[in-house]
Amino acid sequence: MSNDATGATNARSTGADAGNLGYLALGLTLLAYGLLSTGVLHGTGAGDAAHLAHVLGGITLFVAGLWQLRGGEGFTGTAFTSLGAFWVTWSVAGGTGKNAAGLFLLLWALLALSLTAASWGAGLFSRAVYGLFTVALVLNAIAVLGGYSGLAKAAGWVAAVAGLVAWYWATSALSNGSWGKVALPVK
Repeated sequence: MSNDATGATNARSTGADAGNLGYLALGLTLLAYGLLSTGVLHGTGAGDAAHLAHVLGGITLFVAGLWQLRGGEGFTGTAFTSLGAFWVTWSVAGGTGKNAAGLFLLLWALLALSLTAASWGAGLFSRAVYGLFTVALVLNAIAVLGGYSGLAKAAGWVAAVAGLVAWYWATSALSNGSWGKVALPVK
């Protein structure tokens, strides 16, 4: 996937682009993190997504980001490697105090805001993924710092929607490119 968000119509045929892998990893990690944060699944919480976040969200995103940087894709390379670092750090941070966790989330919200601004010309899907992720991080930071469990659940829903958008975007690019026609619209 290139820096513009036009899906498979601009996908490279060389197979050297790791954008789809990165957006699938980001989407599935955000979806799992978000749904587990909402309490929809009885007896689960955001901490239950730690292993998934470490391997899929952390390692896979980081590798996809390095791949993108190597291919000259500065935006997705920066986004994936930094978000990979976020998920690995989140998954191993474990029992940090609420102030440290809230600050961590706010700082990463700044990164997500930078990615949102940088993706503004790239298309609706890019803005939606990073914009919703920014909102989810800010809501979650406020929830952690203030002890608002209802707000944490709302942040989970926003993260889940961001994950669905990223997952759909990557799935669209993969299926549209392999089927040779637009099967899942991206505009």
